[in-house]
Amino acid sequence: MNIAVVGAGGQVGTVMRSILRERNFPVGDIRFFGSSRSAGTFLDWAGESIIVEDAERANFSGIDIALMSSGATSSRELAPRIVAAGATVVDNSSAWRMDKDVPLVVAEVNAHTLRSLPKGIVANPNCTTMAAMPVLKPLHLAAGLRSLTVSTYQAVSGSGREGVEELATQLESSMQYNVRVLTFDGSALQGPAPVKFPAPIAHNVIPVAGHVVDDGSFETNEEQKFRDESKKILEIPHLRVSTTCVRVPVFTGHSMAITASFEREVSVDEATKLLGDATGVVVTVIPTPLLAAGHDPSYVGRIRLAESVENGLSFFVSNDNLRKGAALNAVQIAEVLSELA
Repeated sequence: MNIAVVGAGGQVGTVMRSILRERNFPVGDIRFFGSSRSAGTFLDWAGESIIVEDAERANFSGIDIALMSSGATSSRELAPRIVAAGATVVDNSSAWRMDKDVPLVVAEVNAHTLRSLPKGIVANPNCTTMAAMPVLKPLHLAAGLRSLTVSTYQAVSGSGREGVEELATQLESSMQYNVRVLTFDGSALQGPAPVKFPAPIAHNVIPVAGHVVDDGSFETNEEQKFRDESKKILEIPHLRVSTTCVRVPVFTGHSMAITASFEREVSVDEATKLLGDATGVVVTVIPTPLLAAGHDPSYVGRIRLAESVENGLSFFVSNDNLRKGAALNAVQIAEVLSELA
């Protein structure tokens, strides 16, 4: 397959290139695309230097599959052009996720939807949604999922390199202080004023991940994505979802505490067995973002009964938001597409 990576030099594009190599994807020719700022630079591929082409001006002919991670605005413009040139687009942005003619796919959950691509585009879910889906699907098939109450704990890398740099800078600045003295004065631990986030992220948690949408709901766009994307991927249009998305001072790895209600009672032992047999899921005693970083599965643990909802279970999930949360799933989709070709 002739492959294009659009946004090849970005956070997710870098991981995409690495995973294509790791998984021995059957690559024929490969082309890298980026913004006008990165055009003309070179990126490594199997010891060869590949020039980065300007996506705005490029001729996309000859490409079979394009893996896109260049943002929603760019995707809305470029994806139809790439499809018109003969390629299938696997897009990591939010641009196409809720389009009824574009399947929203988690490889382990609903790969069957890849058999019909009316617009030639496949959408990758949001990274937080992605982590939960391989865990929720087997439970839903067994017991009928009715509702979700979710609190997320999202790493700063989910907001791009600027978020990573902001946390690193604030942490570095705070290290000069005597923490024993400043236990009672959090202001001195904040470091430089926040730019990317609405409050200092070092030594803190911020109950706003993404931005508050201007529709009177007081939800953030991250919370809306989790709700709407879950319904589409799991094919449960009536699913009730309540989510609070929180940004935490972690560089890599999104986590979430989930309480789920089902049509029938599910014991802890049954749920543990179902999840232990699920593809893309690892059951562990204490799932953490540090455990998940650099690895593919969704790690799930702390499985227990929840008394607050009917037939309820509570559990905790951690996943690497840059690997499975973005790049790996796109490559897995490309693998299925190559088999269907």
